Amino acid sequence: MLLKVEAITVHYERAMALDNVSFHVDEGSVVSIIGSNGAGKSTIFKALSGLKQLTSGEIRFLDRKIDGTAVHDIVKLGLIHLPEGRRLFSNLTVLSNLKLGAYHRSDKGGVSEDLEEIFGLFPRLKERCSQKAGTLSGGEQQMLAIGRALMARPKLLLMDEPSLGLAPKLVDELAPIIKNINGRGLGVILVEQNVPLALKVADRAYVLHVGRIVQEGVPDELKTSEIVRRAYLGG
Repeated sequence: MLLKVEAITVHYERAMALDNVSFHVDEGSVVSIIGSNGAGKSTIFKALSGLKQLTSGEIRFLDRKIDGTAVHDIVKLGLIHLPEGRRLFSNLTVLSNLKLGAYHRSDKGGVSEDLEEIFGLFPRLKERCSQKAGTLSGGEQQMLAIGRALMARPKLLLMDEPSLGLAPKLVDELAPIIKNINGRGLGVILVEQNVPLALKVADRAYVLHVGRIVQEGVPDELKTSEIVRRAYLGG
């Protein structure tokens, strides 16, 4: 088991954001967490990344307790957060943004090799290597954000709403990208409002509603779930 989240509860002051949430991620698997705005999806990622303190519960990554661990130490362990909205350094070039993803690494040869792999995965980034990130299209910026995260050599990649703000055609391109990343042996947690995308790429999925896991299972089970069909699939 790569990650085990056990009965975590999170508050923002007196307001409860997560209530007794538990799930797990096996090595080399994709787990999707689906839910509407305000369900608590991003709070889960903040808790995993060390950005939000737990009220109770425990998070174990690679069989090590990480709740209460500093953010930079969690990054060094290989748990990398790809945030909602991409959050690139818009005035820096594509190349500089990618290199910033490897800021904690000292293996220069490995960094160069990974950079070439990213350019192989996203050829458009190589074409725009010296271009400022802020001048890229939305789809190109998402490629850059993913590439920057991969430069950190994650063992588990947290993808927070990667389809947000993308045109439908570009959203369709995300599924093979996520599958490609996962095919390299990386674990992935995908938080998405785009439920068809989330279920298409997942090995297992969880439905989050008002801070609680209300259903879980393999995608085929959830596609036929009355809760999921009515709330998210227009059934």
